[in-house]
Amino acid sequence: MKTIIQRVTSASVIADGVPTGSVGKGLFILLGVVAGDTQADADKLAGKIARMRIFPDEEGRNNLSVNDVKGGALVVSNFTLAANCRRGNRPDYTAAAPPKEANELYEYFVACLGEEMRGEVACGVFGASMEISAKCDGPITIVLDSGEM
Repeated sequence: MKTIIQRVTSASVIADGVPTGSVGKGLFILLGVVAGDTQADADKLAGKIARMRIFPDEEGRNNLSVNDVKGGALVVSNFTLAANCRRGNRPDYTAAAPPKEANELYEYFVACLGEEMRGEVACGVFGASMEISAKCDGPITIVLDSGEM
């Protein structure tokens, strides 16, 4: 699984014209499921993300986790994170997991993150056309790949 995590002051998603999720202070997470990913990958990422110390303490040092600040998370599926751009100008997405498998692991990850976090976990709609608004804070942007953990 591949993720892009951004610290935000707020984030929201509209899927097919309908608001589906929003959070205040917390994390905006793009999640890409790659062929071969398992529930163990989702477990690892959810735990790591919930405990990552990327929020400032009273001295301005990034020593606090999203749980420490009682923040939320907005998770949006994004198969394009599996893109291979080595050849030509058109990305190749064959490394992405098949849609049924990807959706199951996406939903599993959202549930795992919900168990790991104290704050709200909202999400987009798998496979939908979405409009995302995120007010980045910092900016703090981190890329995590479960295959490299």
